[in-house]
Amino acid sequence: MARAVPLRITLITPPRGVSFCLQEGKIDLVPPTSESAEHMTFDFAVNVANEKPEEPNFRGSFVQGPKGGRFVYVNSGTYAGESHSCWSRRAKIPLSAITWDLIEKALSNPDGVLEARIQGTGRDGGPACATVPLLDAGWKVVKLK
Repeated sequence: MARAVPLRITLITPPRGVSFCLQEGKIDLVPPTSESAEHMTFDFAVNVANEKPEEPNFRGSFVQGPKGGRFVYVNSGTYAGESHSCWSRRAKIPLSAITWDLIEKALSNPDGVLEARIQGTGRDGGPACATVPLLDAGWKVVKLK
């Protein structure tokens, strides 16, 4: 039986003037849940399709990649629907570090969500891209705000 797991991705200091969207499926785009000059968040859910002792197998419309290597994309520039942007990038946020313990903690708290924070700006000053490192020791359970 699949269970829905709430997730949040927070981009810290994304570059100004660049659009970002969460990729759903192959072509659909979901705008940020909230944004400011300091951060941008995406709230969504994925399904975990199996039970312990197997590693969590994430599924759903936001999940990309093969079993054991699942991830979600945050698109920017033209990939986020901004047709005149000089940027065409996707940041790949891995789900592999989400453990059963984290899933159970998030699901046992009605206000809980699993959050990953990433740097929104790459070294070149443009939007983050490729597989991005997770900040603050990776995925953690936080309260919905």
